[in-house]
Amino acid sequence: MDEEVRPIFRRWAERAISEQMLVPQVVYGYFPCLSDRNELLCWPDLEDGRPAGEPVRLSYPRQTTGRRQCIADFFRSVDEARGGGPQYDVVAMSLVTMGERASVFAKELFDANEYRDYLHWHGFSVESAEALAEMWHGRVREELGIAGKDGPDHRSLFQAHYQGARYSFGYPACPDLEEQTKMAALLRPERIGVHLSETFQWHPEQSTSAVIVHHPEARYFVVK
Repeated sequence: MDEEVRPIFRRWAERAISEQMLVPQVVYGYFPCLSDRNELLCWPDLEDGRPAGEPVRLSYPRQTTGRRQCIADFFRSVDEARGGGPQYDVVAMSLVTMGERASVFAKELFDANEYRDYLHWHGFSVESAEALAEMWHGRVREELGIAGKDGPDHRSLFQAHYQGARYSFGYPACPDLEEQTKMAALLRPERIGVHLSETFQWHPEQSTSAVIVHHPEARYFVVK
């Protein structure tokens, strides 16, 4: 670690900074929402402080065994809203990127058969995007007023010692990447140079998105 790994990491970090090879950008927002069985209804527009127009419907799978969990369950339902109390819940969404240059440089290394450097740079840039996503999740918790339940140090945060969860499409609780088209409609990621491919992957590659759930019982789980 001391003789090889950390020096390589420092070399790439210093080069990324000196040559401005990473261009971190974020687009995020809060949307009024309600759950309807396995769907989360999100309104993109407000009029006079109230949701307006047709909602965007995010669909989530439900476990067929065990606790039969579904991400939509962590939000106030349409039936609860009809029964009185708050009319809407809120959901946060975020999309972060390290920018196009990171992907272009990775391709240059690969095309030049510099596979060792390619793997180091690709890993560094992808993990930088993940670090920015984690950082922004912390900011969202602060803005939602729930950061007081965060763990006391980085190690505990990496072990998800905080309220709520950050779910990304393609992962076990929400595997359908096509649902990212609906996130794109809400967040308009073209503002930071990010778009979806025909296979519903974010480009540049060093980009990641998330639906951020504030419910205290939200945890990571697998839908089979």
